[in-house]
This record gives sequence, structure tokens and C-alpha cells, in this order.
Amino acid sequence: MTLVDNAVYVDGRRTADPSSLDETYELLRERNGMAWIGLYRPDKTEIRSVAAEFELHELPVQDAISAHQRPKMERYGDTLFVVLLPARYLDDVERVEFGELHLFVGPGFVITIRQAESPDLPRVRRRLEQSPELLRMGPEAVLYAILDQVVDEYAPVVAGLENDIDEIEDQLFVGDPSVSRRIYDLSREVIEFQRATHPLRDMLSGLEQGFDKYKVDIELRRKLRDVADHVERVVERGDAFRELLQNALTVNATLVAQQQNEEMRALTEASLAQNEEVKKISAWAAILFAPTLVGTIYGMNFEHMPELAWDFGYPMAVLLMIATGFVLYLVFKRRRWL
Repeated sequence: MTLVDNAVYVDGRRTADPSSLDETYELLRERNGMAWIGLYRPDKTEIRSVAAEFELHELPVQDAISAHQRPKMERYGDTLFVVLLPARYLDDVERVEFGELHLFVGPGFVITIRQAESPDLPRVRRRLEQSPELLRMGPEAVLYAILDQVVDEYAPVVAGLENDIDEIEDQLFVGDPSVSRRIYDLSREVIEFQRATHPLRDMLSGLEQGFDKYKVDIELRRKLRDVADHVERVVERGDAFRELLQNALTVNATLVAQQQNEEMRALTEASLAQNEEVKKISAWAAILFAPTLVGTIYGMNFEHMPELAWDFGYPMAVLLMIATGFVLYLVFKRRRWL
């Protein structure tokens, strides 16, 4: 059901709960109070209906129909069109979910068009209905209460993001390979959070500039300034989170580069050690090859070898093998192969 809550208020008190939009329009004309129409993902017909009844400008109506708007506040005559991006932190998946809320605030009416579960507008209604003196201030009081609720719901998001960043800082120094992806994903969420919160400063500043022109109650002015202070703190936290994540990316890149350098150094040291072993093996192979070559030649038992009949042939062959091996040993030793 798209019409989630619908009421007519007179002098700050709920006087009727019409079951349809047409009934709301009729009661509003009879009682000359304030209508608060709450819609949840309405279709074009319902949006066109309230647009026709309250003479809403075509441009914001088209925005409300198409949705997916950036946060903004625009004034069309006596009507304010406000787009907010509420958020909530989902603990089970450690992710920020963003919604979208459109408000039409004009003389004698407030229309809220919610595209997601947040913000908790029923809670806002209950709060205002328990404070008739606040609700008596009219549509601007409803706008204040919704802004206050949206900003309050940013607090758990800030806490959740802060906790995620703390976990990332722990992951950085334990060599968790998944930390790069997590930093990237969290950075995107923080950027989306900044897009939702940064425009609120200009919205509230614009409201403050119109306090005198639209004769806003002094108490309501104080409350809106209090919301502005909360927004400023939320924005500052979001900016700090983005800076921390940028630093985390830099640190992670440095740690990865350092780890790669250490691995390369270890590979280089292993390669050098292997080269030294190969040199030693090659040197000893060459030293042993020379006597083997001499022995092999004299072991071929040719009939016509002058040294075979020579009395000093055997000592000469042994001496030649020893001398050759010794000379090769000195050469390899000098070249530091041994």
C-alpha cells in the first residue's frame, strides 16, 4: 500500500485519519488545518493527484516521479521541494544502505514520498503528535522534525563506518590480502555518504536566510540551528573518514611495495647463493675432469704409445694428473669460485 499514513491536523492535533486522498482533500477544505500525506513508493497517479490538488510545480513533480535525485532544496512560490538521502548501517553485511525521500512543504500541507525504509517517519509523527505546541507551528515544524530524524539516523552510520575503518587499520599490518578491496569498497560508501550529507549545510543555510521573510517561529529557528550544528559534525566526520581511507590506501601500497621488495631481495639472495653453489660444483667438476681425461687417454691401451714403454711413464702420468688438478684449483680459488 503506497498511502502509509494520512492525517489532517488542526491546532497541532490530529483530527482525522482519512482513508483516501480524495477524503483528505475534502477534510482539509472543511477544517482549514494541515494535511500530512505520507506515501511509500507511490505510482504516477497518486503523485499527479496531490500535484493537482496542491498546485505543485511540474518540475519537482517530474523529479518525484523519476526519483534518483541528488539532495537539494528548491522553492517554487510558497512551496518547498526537498530531496534527502537518508542512510542506515546494516550490521550483518557491514554496508551502508541509502534511501531517498522527497518532501513537498507548502501552506497547509506536507507530502512525504519515501523510496526506502529509512527514515523512520512513523517515529517522526509520533514525536510531533506528542508535542502539539511544536506541531502547531505548521508545515515548517514537520520539515524540521524530518531533517532532525534524518541527521540522527546518520549517527549509527558514522559509528559503523568508524568501526570498519578501525578494522581496516588492524588488517593493514597483518598482511591481509583482502584489505585493498575492503578499502576500495568502504571508500565508495564514504563518498556516497558525503554526497548525502554535504548538501544539507546549504539547505539549512538557505532555510535560515528565509527565517525573517517567512516569519519562522523563534523556537523553530533555534531547533533548525541545532540540526545545522549536528550536520556540521556529521560532515566533518565524513571528510575525516575519506582522508583516513586515502591514507590507508597509501600505507597499504607502501606495505605491498615493501613486501614485494623483501620477496625480490630474498629471491636475489637465493639466486646468488645458488650461483655460488653452481660455481663450486663446476670448479670441482673441472678439477676432477683433468685427471680423468689423462687417465682415460692412458687407459686406451694403444700399442704405439711412447710412454707405455718408458720407465717413468706411470709416475709422469700421475704427476700430470696431480699438477693439472692443482693448477685448476689455484685458478678457481683466485677467481673465488672455491
